Amino acid sequence: MDEQSAPISPYRPKVLLVDDEESILNSLRRLLRSQPYDVLLATSGAQALEILTQQPVDLVMSDARMPNMDGATLLAHVHELYPATTRIMLTGYADPAAIIKAINEGRINRYISKPWNDDEMLVTLRQALEHQHSERERQRLEQLAQVQNDQLKLLNSTLEKHVAARTAELQQTADMLDLAYEELKHSYVTGTEVFSLLANLRLPPAKQTNRQIIELVRAYCKMHGIDEASSRDLTMAAALYNIGKLSWTDNMMVTPADLLRHTERDRYRGYPKQSESLLMTLDPMKDAARLILHHQERWDGSGFPDRLKGEAIPLGSRLLKLAVDFVELQRGLILERQMNSDEALLYLRQYAGKLYDPELVEDFIQVCAAFLSDVVLADPDVKVLGTRELAAGMILARNLNADNGMLLLNAGKVLSELLVDKLISFEAMEGGKYKVFVKVPEDVEGALQEQR
Repeated sequence: MDEQSAPISPYRPKVLLVDDEESILNSLRRLLRSQPYDVLLATSGAQALEILTQQPVDLVMSDARMPNMDGATLLAHVHELYPATTRIMLTGYADPAAIIKAINEGRINRYISKPWNDDEMLVTLRQALEHQHSERERQRLEQLAQVQNDQLKLLNSTLEKHVAARTAELQQTADMLDLAYEELKHSYVTGTEVFSLLANLRLPPAKQTNRQIIELVRAYCKMHGIDEASSRDLTMAAALYNIGKLSWTDNMMVTPADLLRHTERDRYRGYPKQSESLLMTLDPMKDAARLILHHQERWDGSGFPDRLKGEAIPLGSRLLKLAVDFVELQRGLILERQMNSDEALLYLRQYAGKLYDPELVEDFIQVCAAFLSDVVLADPDVKVLGTRELAAGMILARNLNADNGMLLLNAGKVLSELLVDKLISFEAMEGGKYKVFVKVPEDVEGALQEQR
């Protein structure tokens, strides 16, 4: 076989294991023998740094306590000299000071306790290397996008509009990720938002929720003067509330909760606990994890996982449920029919006192009205009527869509008797029940009162 037709060997990540106890190194080497890694060994921090000067290394896993140079100091040097190298600390001691030092100076990605579980060790290493590969691929794609952008500029003028739109989309994504990774060095909050972006890759754009939920929670905290610590916990909870869904099938991820089968429904009810379990090992995330655990509790005690009732539900969890349900109702992740923003708020108001904290609902509606340009429900001049309550002269306050999403009438349309009759007939034919948002002029209101 000639050189041109020879298959390209798959890339084998290099993993450097550092421990002053050779028995530990031998155990780790045996564990990784069957893995697709090139394993390098060092018995001291100095030896590890020497190896790093000789060849590139993808991941360094170091024991915490070693003579001359401890693991935290070694990983701090690795972070300074080779920032792209993933860093994991292995410790057999409950030593918070060493862990904090490793996090602050070495910027470790994970720490693993001795004695370790072999399966968990293998999963941790695989996930760390996969994440590293994804970041490198992101950078490669960003560079490729720039090259393609330069090439596309040479195409004829009929393609310019398409090129500009695509380039803007790619640049916006690249800018957002670059900013997030820069801030990640200083903020756990930003870190959680980055992970939420990765989680969203499992969903089509029309089903993604985390970004809007984060923004709504932040807007609520700002308008109501929530303290910085609570606001930070709520933001992290909003970013990662659905991380426990990542093990679901693609079909289950996009199926409305109301249509899930029995076995899928049981799995759905377990996702808050799964999300909490994934985050509890990170000390700065513990309060946010607790909010996530209880964000599917209901005011009347019929929620899950613990059937908490009323004020026994953490306040942040009650707020998070409002934001999650408001967005997921619009994405078709709760009910089969996708609602518009006002219909979703009307749903929250309808179930206040049953699913939601009644005192929070109206505050949340006011925040949505201030934050979102398409919300009209908070306007005191707007009424929500059924089709048989409509009258000629009323003005649509927002677009009216059929249950299948088809636009029936535009906002601003003045209703006539003929239009009202047609809406009633269409509603009966479709078997639906429309909620129509209208403004009622004074003369129409007066005529209706006389009729009554």
